[in-house]
Amino acid sequence: MTIHSAIGPGSPIPQMNIAGVDVASLAWDDAIALLKGVLLSRHFTKVAFLNAHNSNVAHADPRLRSALDGALVLPDGVGVDIAAKLLYGRPFAANLNGTDFVPALARAVEKPLRVGLLGAKRANVEAAAAGLARIAPQHAYLVVGDGYFDAGDEAALLARMAEMRLDLLLAALGTPRQEIFVAEKVGSEHAPVSISVGALFDFLAGAVPRAPEWVRRARLEWVFRLILEPGRLWRRYLLGNPRFLFHVMQQKLRLGRTQT
Repeated sequence: MTIHSAIGPGSPIPQMNIAGVDVASLAWDDAIALLKGVLLSRHFTKVAFLNAHNSNVAHADPRLRSALDGALVLPDGVGVDIAAKLLYGRPFAANLNGTDFVPALARAVEKPLRVGLLGAKRANVEAAAAGLARIAPQHAYLVVGDGYFDAGDEAALLARMAEMRLDLLLAALGTPRQEIFVAEKVGSEHAPVSISVGALFDFLAGAVPRAPEWVRRARLEWVFRLILEPGRLWRRYLLGNPRFLFHVMQQKLRLGRTQT
């Protein structure tokens, strides 16, 4: 993938393929510089994240796989690092999970932007807009809508986005809905840059607590989330993580055959 960015016009972005998805491998500061340049240039770009869970979903859902193929994909979590070590002998340059990366990106861009928020419950998206305003007050945060819309509402929703003249859209609709909606519905007239942000609004609103800092440093935030919501997340982690590693080992075997 090449992109016009702060790290250089048309500079190739180093990537590693994880279970069929090309994922950028950038140091934290380089990733911030890249997306800052994209935002300032208004280069039409769609950003997504890959973790073990949405890798599994993409494996079974061709629409999500296509959406990820058309996006700048950043690595999220310890699972993709384990995969990178198994496949290429090294981890990703940084863990660019959206919960930490998106607020840091907002702080890094000094020029005022119009940022649209779409997704989650109404109370949470409004609280997330207020939270981002405290983190990076130079920008205007506009609530496009909550996540409770259907296909019949999309035309009006997209028209409202175009009227807002956004610089950046943050879509928090859950995987695979957010990536597919951004890939298939959002054009440059709606927002030149879109980022699929998962549960970011719920975290910013305080509806879902973050793990303590030491847990995050130990790369065990998934365990913390599993303890908090075992009924909802046990399949994702206890069944999904082994499934993801199975896909990675299949890829490793294929790579081994091509190298012999």
